[in-house]
Amino acid sequence: MNALLSGFLLGLSLITAIGTQNAFVLQQGLQKRHVFAVSLACSLSDAVLVFSGVIGFGAVISKAPWIAATMSLLGGGIPCHLRMQELLFGIPP
Repeated sequence: MNALLSGFLLGLSLITAIGTQNAFVLQQGLQKRHVFAVSLACSLSDAVLVFSGVIGFGAVISKAPWIAATMSLLGGGIPCHLRMQELLFGIPP
């Protein structure tokens, strides 16, 4: 029973957590702006992240350390770019 409850709570936490990407996708969907492109980009990026996690991202980084820095910059740079775009130009992401 303990494993069942643990699995249920883990699944619930994954479904109910609204992160930056999910909030952005929901916002674009509600505004009916670039829905297909946003959904495709998010799906592809999620697939790449899941795949890289499965094959062992640590093994990839050990052979090419620049990938970790690139992923960190992209992971932090994209949300920063979206916020700056909104602040400077009044364009919502």
